[in-house]
Amino acid sequence: MSNTTITYLVGAFCLVFGLAAFVSLVVAPALSSYRRPLERGAALVLSLYVLAALLGIGIVAGVLLVAEWPQLF
Repeated sequence: MSNTTITYLVGAFCLVFGLAAFVSLVVAPALSSYRRPLERGAALVLSLYVLAALLGIGIVAGVLLVAEWPQLF
């Protein structure tokens, strides 16, 4: 197996288990907290908003780390 293949496998593993953790820790409790479909839909939309915010923070942190790496080490 090449290094590129291993990198892709690790990335896919992190993506799958990260999404599973997000669904089980954020989405499932939010949906089970409400009874009416409109409230559940709103909870789902807000959960997706939280996911987008977390992804944005991760992307910005990754870009900053890559950009500042030579100065840090």
